[in-house]
Amino acid sequence: MMKLPLSILLLSALWAGQGCQSKAAKETTANDSTATITTSASATPETDAPASTSTALPDSIAAGKALSPIDSLGLIGPKITGAILPGKRILAFYGNPHSKKMGVLGEYPKDDMLRKLDQQAIPWIEQDSAKTPIQKALHLVAISAQGAPGKNGHYSMRMSDKTIRKVIRWAAEHNAICFLDIQVGLAPLGPEMEFLKPYIELPYVHLGIDPEFSMKTGARPGSKIGTYDAADVNSAVQFLSRIVKDKKLPPKILVVHRFTRRMVTNYKNIKLDPNVQIVMHMDGWGPPSLKRDTYHDYIQTEPVQYTGFKLFYKNDLKKVDKNSSWKVPHLMEPKEVLSLTPKPLYIQYQ
Repeated sequence: MMKLPLSILLLSALWAGQGCQSKAAKETTANDSTATITTSASATPETDAPASTSTALPDSIAAGKALSPIDSLGLIGPKITGAILPGKRILAFYGNPHSKKMGVLGEYPKDDMLRKLDQQAIPWIEQDSAKTPIQKALHLVAISAQGAPGKNGHYSMRMSDKTIRKVIRWAAEHNAICFLDIQVGLAPLGPEMEFLKPYIELPYVHLGIDPEFSMKTGARPGSKIGTYDAADVNSAVQFLSRIVKDKKLPPKILVVHRFTRRMVTNYKNIKLDPNVQIVMHMDGWGPPSLKRDTYHDYIQTEPVQYTGFKLFYKNDLKKVDKNSSWKVPHLMEPKEVLSLTPKPLYIQYQ
């Protein structure tokens, strides 16, 4: 596989650094002049085909066939036998191994990153009066929005099979689950989900969809904040439910990122499915009071099923919270996040 220059993977980092804004900044910063988008001509989608479209491991073994690289991942990883939520709280590190600026998953060497994930889990147990068990996770941006149209004109790039399998293996060998995140750009959601299907058929691999980069108007990603309708969320739920039924798997988790009202329209029309656990994830950065307001306005007041909350190691420290007693920028502690109603069951660090 061609080694990717970091510049072509930084559009997600663009909004991670500039655009996953909390409430007060949600409309004005989409056109912020500091939000530089890559337009490199080298932003060509990876198109390496998945090694297999089957995860019928018992049949493969019984037939004496050699396992494909994806099949082999089914022999390792956490043993998920039932629904993860609400019995556990998920703690995820987000990013892409090709970029140090997209999130903590790619910012550090693998072993250092996983060690940091272990350390970050400790206060979530210590500061939780309920002592909810932690399920660690890696959240990979598997399809990344781009500032250039690329060969397919979709302004998005699929990661290669090698990259996706690498991060899934990192998770599996660390007893963690894995999320594969989609930033569609101008592409339709259905084919992008199908591209990831062989991986999501693994019992411990789940899905994330990001409305921020769903550019239904045809605008370039990063020029404004995108949107999904309830119909899009329902299509993702149906996609996951079919996998669960066909492969006889435990319920899948769908994470839907959100930090403005328009990012998810007609939320009341989102249909619950016993095979899928939906997490509406507060994805905005800023000082604590702003993040709490965003959570209240777009997550708590428009409930779906379960809730999530993102913490930015860097962006949350850009401003002092004038509505608190803190005199310096402050990253919210677990006890502060756990004071929210409802208590988030999916926590993501970027």
